[in-house]
Amino acid sequence: MRRFLLLMPVALLLAAVVVMLATEYVVARPSRRAKDVAYLPATAPGFDKERHILDVYSPKKKAPTAGGYPVVLFIHGGSWTSGSKNIYTFIGRRLAKQGVVVVVINYRLAPPVHVPEQAADCARALAWTVQNITSYGGDPARVFVMGHSAGGGLAALLATDDALLAANGLPQNPVRGAIMDDPAGLDMYSYLKEMKYEGDQQYLVPFGNDPAVWKDQSPIYKIRPGIPPFLFYIGGETYPSISGSSGRFRDRLKAIGQPAPYTVIPGRHHIPMVLQLYWQNNIIYKGLLKMVGA
Repeated sequence: MRRFLLLMPVALLLAAVVVMLATEYVVARPSRRAKDVAYLPATAPGFDKERHILDVYSPKKKAPTAGGYPVVLFIHGGSWTSGSKNIYTFIGRRLAKQGVVVVVINYRLAPPVHVPEQAADCARALAWTVQNITSYGGDPARVFVMGHSAGGGLAALLATDDALLAANGLPQNPVRGAIMDDPAGLDMYSYLKEMKYEGDQQYLVPFGNDPAVWKDQSPIYKIRPGIPPFLFYIGGETYPSISGSSGRFRDRLKAIGQPAPYTVIPGRHHIPMVLQLYWQNNIIYKGLLKMVGA
């Protein structure tokens, strides 16, 4: 009996793995994945064959409109020092199944680069998307950005910093909307000036020591009339710095006459805010699909 009880957790784990693999197979069938596509030429200065790449997930069925499917460019988190597009295949698969072309990108990490270089990488990936997404069934006139944690802050920069985009191949901002999933980095200027939490010194690695850079890389100071609409999802149990800066960002949007839907999901911590995207019918996808018109 004791041996049977010891084997039960193993059996349950194996059963769970089988169910997950079966689920992934079913989800993957309606979509195709183009893996490790370089968004910079190999001859470009500083080209990194591991980080200057992206994956494209697209529905197998032809788009119902001549222009193509809406497009979401997803930027991963990881405190600006870690993370990989390869972790987020489930986001690409689930959204492609629901009529969205998804671009999941890598970008260089700190160290040795800092956030301005990371933002430039994201802008270059966005430029590649606008120039090439038609070949994958996407509509370059309907490109949206999405990010979790540090990726949320980088996505917000793409939506608000026209100068960043112009310096990286986009004379006009193509972003039609931004989906914020528990975003970090919206106001690193205030955060790094205060240094009120244990371990805050670690963020000087990606942001450096210059307060002018902190402010320049904080999207909250780039809010102005005419920027794309934002959609916020915040964990009810997330870090105070994330809920605080997101709330201030929302208030500034409201002040310029651009209210942003702002949903707090009770009981959710920071990491589960992205893990919930494994399930196709979660609340974030529902709001996203409505925003992009899928």
